Amino acid sequence: MDFETLKAECLSCRRCGLCETRKNVVFGQGVPNAEVLFVGEGPGANEDEQGLPFVGRSGKLLDSYLEAVDLDRNRNIFIANIVKCRPPENRDPLPEESAACMPWLRQQFQLLRPKIVVCLGRIAAQQMIDKSFSVTKDHGKFFDKQGTLFMATLHPAALLRNPGNKPLAFEDFAALRDKIHEVCDHTY
Repeated sequence: MDFETLKAECLSCRRCGLCETRKNVVFGQGVPNAEVLFVGEGPGANEDEQGLPFVGRSGKLLDSYLEAVDLDRNRNIFIANIVKCRPPENRDPLPEESAACMPWLRQQFQLLRPKIVVCLGRIAAQQMIDKSFSVTKDHGKFFDKQGTLFMATLHPAALLRNPGNKPLAFEDFAALRDKIHEVCDHTY
């Protein structure tokens, strides 16, 4: 299966109740040969409206961090979410919603075969790295899982609520840039 076929299937998904309230499925955005995959928890209102990940205020902040380390969703990375449809009122995705949607992310992962996965926030980190993961304690550290490096950083929306943590997130992105130079072939 290729990316376009997967996207077409995903856009018509009805695996959980989130399909009843969504405007758009947010499949993800980026290049199909990305060595670095960013994963958030799920779309918010702006993302649901536009069908693209991280396009609201937190997306603008994420883009500024990406730009600072020469990454760009249209040039050398891919951004996806655990769930592809917006949970009502931006609540955390329910376990059954995450479970229903996870096969889409797994297939994206299999097509991309990223060398590095960056989890944006606690929910993505607990789903992808470890159930007991603490973003405040373990952000910026790399974990090798079957040959893929995983790292988590603070969610951009959390940084908007707590701007004092922005320097910590910037350190994470600097560490990411160094790791990309170390393990990736064509990101830079």
